[in-house]
Amino acid sequence: MVLIGVVVGAAIALAFANGANDNAKGVATLIGSGLVKIKPAVVYAAVTTAMGSVAAIWIGAELASKFKGKGIVADAIWQSGSFAACVGLAAGGTVLLATRLALPISTTHAMVGSIIGIGAAGGGLEWAAVWKKFFYPLMASPFIALALAALLYLLFTGIRRLARINRETCLCVGQEVVPLSIGGDGTLAMASTGVTLTADQAEQCEQRYTGRFLGISAQTVLDRCHFLTAGAVSFARGLNDTPKVAALMIGLSFMTDWQAVVVVGIGIAAGGLLAVRRVAQTMSHRITGMNDGQAFTANLNTAFLVIVASKWGVPVSTTHVSCGSLIGIGAVSGQGRWKMIVTIVLAWVATLPVAAVLGALCWTLLG
Repeated sequence: MVLIGVVVGAAIALAFANGANDNAKGVATLIGSGLVKIKPAVVYAAVTTAMGSVAAIWIGAELASKFKGKGIVADAIWQSGSFAACVGLAAGGTVLLATRLALPISTTHAMVGSIIGIGAAGGGLEWAAVWKKFFYPLMASPFIALALAALLYLLFTGIRRLARINRETCLCVGQEVVPLSIGGDGTLAMASTGVTLTADQAEQCEQRYTGRFLGISAQTVLDRCHFLTAGAVSFARGLNDTPKVAALMIGLSFMTDWQAVVVVGIGIAAGGLLAVRRVAQTMSHRITGMNDGQAFTANLNTAFLVIVASKWGVPVSTTHVSCGSLIGIGAVSGQGRWKMIVTIVLAWVATLPVAAVLGALCWTLLG
């Protein structure tokens, strides 16, 4: 009975850590583009992620099965209650550490690392299964996201220009917005006064889209689509991550599969509401500068890839897909903040071995 309590506690802790590190990934572009303030964005992420968690009751069975450990570690290991407890404790500890450091890492990577560490410590790890079920999709997903986001951005930019929807730059002074024109030499001319300023990428300059789409302001259409795609990313994240964590509790005698999913969903929502702000700042402002069109493109790309992966039971990392999308946008737009991007990639590389070491230590103590 004590071990069951440890399993449930470890799963809830991992769910909380997942929400604290991952919930911002759906709404980071809303915050970074200035469309929504951080507090309502965090609430919106929690609600839409919870909706994805509920949907996982019907769609997430295939993903859950892959994180039970069957076929990856020896039967004697994954059938032990200590296995689920060690996965939850090791992965949860890894994700909480990264959250404290404001680094967006992959819960999926942390769980895979802990499973590898446990299997190695227990002498029953199937490397061929690890590569087939985890490593191939995890390694491919960020590159696919990066390339697809860059292509989508170029495509949407071309469509915008064909539709004669132009980007207008404004300099905000107090509560007033003064229209500016951009000269060919990179200067800004204030139409009403003739005063000329040097153009820059300062965050005080606000970019908006002029023109109409189907009779509606292009900026209004883009803002609404951006808001919806942010919710779609959060939904996809809940759909993809909830069954992975719930797998730790599925099979417990006193809890049905759907009850395990609900408990995990509540834990993810709590982490997203109470402890998400550190990672939110990194995702929103430190990877790349972005305007509304770039933010919408990154979200659309992330939501599409993660929902498709969830439907087919492919264990991709929402973190890798969302960050890959932002990096792709930053590479094309020239606004990528490469020092932070390199730091994040190094954190991704470190996630698996750190979780593996913690998993091995935990199995040595509890196995």
